[in-house]
Amino acid sequence: MGTISAFATGGSIGEAVPLRGITAEESTTPSAVQKIKQLLKDKPEHVGVKVGVRTRGCNGLSYTLEYTKSKGDSDEEVVQDGVRVFIEKKAQLTLLGTEMDYVEDKLSSEFVFNNPNIKGTCGCGESFNI
Repeated sequence: MGTISAFATGGSIGEAVPLRGITAEESTTPSAVQKIKQLLKDKPEHVGVKVGVRTRGCNGLSYTLEYTKSKGDSDEEVVQDGVRVFIEKKAQLTLLGTEMDYVEDKLSSEFVFNNPNIKGTCGCGESFNI
């Protein structure tokens, strides 16, 4: 499984398009949908991306974003414009109301999670606490 760069933030960038699942409500911007489509185009064996959270970093939690070949038994699946995003069970409550965006500037390009549940982030913004 490959890993995709992800970044945590409490702000909001771009206009979100709702992705609705059974228990997890997450949104993604058109920019993120297009980037995921582009990344998956070269990986026909993968059916989508999986979003999760892990305990790590100086502030407690960080996001994971990986290619996936199948839906896990307890994953929440949301589909937007043909893009399949799977949310790990452990991350479903953490991601409630979160917007996933893809941003590019002169120095970087990355997926950014704009999460209203975040209470604090570390200095570099790669880990957070709720």
